[in-house]
Amino acid sequence: MLNRRSVLAAGGVAAGVLGVPQLLAPAEGHEDSTHSEHAKAFVESKTFTGTKPEIVPWTRAMPVPPVLKPVVSTAKQEIYQLSIERTTAEILPGLKSPVMGFGGQFVGPTIRAKTGRKTLIMFHNELDEAANVHLHGGHVAPEHDGHPKDVIEPGRTRLYLYPNSQQGTTLWYHDHSHGTEAAHVYLGLHGAYVIEDDSERALNLPSGAYDVPILLRDIQFDDSGNIVVFDDPSKRTVVLANGVPQPYFEVAARKYRFRLVNSANQRVFHLKLSGDKFTRIGSDGGLLAGTLEQDELVLSSAERSDIVIDFSKHPVGSHVVLTDSVAGEILRFDVVRRASDSSRVPAKLRPLPAMPYSTVDRVVDLAFFFKPNDRPDGTINGKVFDMDRVDFTIKRGTTETWLIKSSDPTGVKHNFHLHLVQFRVLERNGGPPLPGDAGLKDTIPITAGETVKVQATFTGYTGRYVYHCHFLEHSWIGMMAQLEIVP
Repeated sequence: MLNRRSVLAAGGVAAGVLGVPQLLAPAEGHEDSTHSEHAKAFVESKTFTGTKPEIVPWTRAMPVPPVLKPVVSTAKQEIYQLSIERTTAEILPGLKSPVMGFGGQFVGPTIRAKTGRKTLIMFHNELDEAANVHLHGGHVAPEHDGHPKDVIEPGRTRLYLYPNSQQGTTLWYHDHSHGTEAAHVYLGLHGAYVIEDDSERALNLPSGAYDVPILLRDIQFDDSGNIVVFDDPSKRTVVLANGVPQPYFEVAARKYRFRLVNSANQRVFHLKLSGDKFTRIGSDGGLLAGTLEQDELVLSSAERSDIVIDFSKHPVGSHVVLTDSVAGEILRFDVVRRASDSSRVPAKLRPLPAMPYSTVDRVVDLAFFFKPNDRPDGTINGKVFDMDRVDFTIKRGTTETWLIKSSDPTGVKHNFHLHLVQFRVLERNGGPPLPGDAGLKDTIPITAGETVKVQATFTGYTGRYVYHCHFLEHSWIGMMAQLEIVP
């Protein structure tokens, strides 16, 4: 039975009855008001040991998701069509696993947009259940944000308009449908969305074939090789790079830009490079003010980081391996040839915007709430998500300071994602921000007992948006709230 004692004993939230998924704390390196019958069936039908499948590393190439081609292109906008469907993917060699995918792909196609040029996407839902799409980190009108209530019913099509008014940045798109978002994203409804702008292009950073999105995530299989949705996240022992476990990626001896996206439901990656450092150039909201040299890169679920690796420092025939503190080796870069390279990585990149004077202070507290003989609720400020309740009313144009904290009684880790706007991290635990807090952010990790102060300006649109824990099993059981921006 699900109670506080069992949670503390397990170090997280243990399994309850009726197939409710285990919501364990993310292991280091890892880290419901409504549940769809489809997701319950997945949980109830699986048996598993948690053993890691036998995978021979470095035998498959890491695919680069194809760039989606517009069906119509005009001077002011690109128009796309993209399906949401069930399909299969060869994640484990020789085995076709049932998954979901945008465009029938387990990692959806990359969408490349330009600042100031609109993107219109017609998403057609070919599933047998409702779904929707959220442009994570996008500055868009509320009716195009993928609010949990705004779903695409089976067989229907919905048009999403993205104005791309933001500076160049790495975003991603994923399902956000109420009560099913965790299962849908886990089963494959995610892809990269890249915005490019002229000022960034003028810096002459690595581009074209040398600008590569990499979506990192974990997954669990049962004894028959089927995907388990869900069990203890620490049993998600297979880590994927663009949908493939332990792939290699051939590179030339020159500079590459990699856009790293943590698309896992709960894992926190602690990444290192063998024999090299990360040159970090970008965060959730775009370029940093200047480059950061880091030995380790920490990415919580949904966070992004743009890095540059200069393979000219490594001889042809050598290997550079990307590792995680828990999963071990997850991706190998093979230096296979020499190449000319006119790109550069200037020490100064792009000044961050000035922070206006803040006039409102708020507190956001993420925690589980326990009930006798029942599963816990995910709460924000003691309340479970209610689509009919507005938790914060914000005047458009206002700059606010939010103190994000977790008073979780179990010590479970969470993270925090704010829709519509990027924010700046002012301090962590009363001290300076961490390296991972640099730049413009929309998602940050938060440890129980920790406090993080952020500042955001709510410009552009009026309407309702959500903010929530982006460990999706946590938001699934209610750790989400709603704000309304008013004129």
